[in-house]
Amino acid sequence: MAPEERKGDTLSPHFFECEADALPAGTLQTRASAYRLAYTDTDFLMRRELRPLRLALEMMKPEYGLREKNIRSTVVLFGSARIPAPPEPGYAVNATNKAAHNKNLTSASCHYEQARQFARLCSQYSAITHYREFVIMTGGGPGIMEAGNRGAADVGAPSIGLNIMLPYEQIPNPYITQELSFSFRYFAIRKMHFLMWAKALAIFPGGFGTFDELFEALTMIQTGRMGRVPVLMFGKAFWKKALDIDFLVEQGTIAPDDVELLSFVDSATEGWKKICSFYNL
Repeated sequence: MAPEERKGDTLSPHFFECEADALPAGTLQTRASAYRLAYTDTDFLMRRELRPLRLALEMMKPEYGLREKNIRSTVVLFGSARIPAPPEPGYAVNATNKAAHNKNLTSASCHYEQARQFARLCSQYSAITHYREFVIMTGGGPGIMEAGNRGAADVGAPSIGLNIMLPYEQIPNPYITQELSFSFRYFAIRKMHFLMWAKALAIFPGGFGTFDELFEALTMIQTGRMGRVPVLMFGKAFWKKALDIDFLVEQGTIAPDDVELLSFVDSATEGWKKICSFYNL
C-alpha cells in the first residue's frame, strides 16, 4: 500500500493503522509463525504465560462493544438454563421426549414466561431512552436466559448475551442481538460485566451457577464495592426453600439489615414496580 493510501489512526493521526501490516507476505520466512506480528499470532496469544493478557482483552472487548452502542445500563436476568418454555398446546410426554421430561422443570416453565414478560416490560421502558438504559442482559444460553432475550425481541428491543465456553457445547440462544452476543472463557471476567452495567438484577430459580452469580452480587453490594441496586428474587416458594436468609440472620453470619438487599416477587409486573419505585421512574 502506497504511503498516500494509508489511513491514520483516529486517536493518533500521525501514526498509520495496523491492518495493512497484518496481511501475510509471500516468502517462506514471512509465512513462518515467528515472523507474524504478535497480535496476529494466535499460537503466541494462546500461550499459558499470556493468560493475563487474555483476561485483559476479555475485559475490554465487550466494554468497547457496549459503549459503541451507547448502552449505559442493563437489567440482568439470572436463572436456570434447564427451565423450558411452557409446553405448546397438545404437548404430551411420550417415549421420544420422556428422557428429557422432568415434572419439576416442566412445572417451573411458569418462570420462563415471567422472565419473558419481565424482559418485555424493561425493554418497553428502555425504548424511551433509545435503548441506552435498562437494556436486557443475560448469560446468553437457554432456559431463563433465552426467556430474557426473547422478551426483548418480542418488542423489537436489542438485548445482550454473555455466553461462556464450557466443556459441553453451549451456543447462544437465537434471540440475542447479533452484535451484542459476546463469548467468554473466564467466569470471573464475565461476572464483572454482569455487574458493571447493572441497574437491577432479576434472579429466577436456578442451580449452582445462579447461586454463584447471586452471592457474587450480594457480596459486592454488602461490602460497598458496588452501589445498591434492586435484587429481585422471582419465585417466593422456590427461594423460601432454597435460601433460608432468616436462618443466616439468626446465626449471626449476616446482619439483619442485609435481608433488605433482597426483594421477593412472584410476577413480572411486581418486579418492574420494584425497579420503578427504586429509581422513581
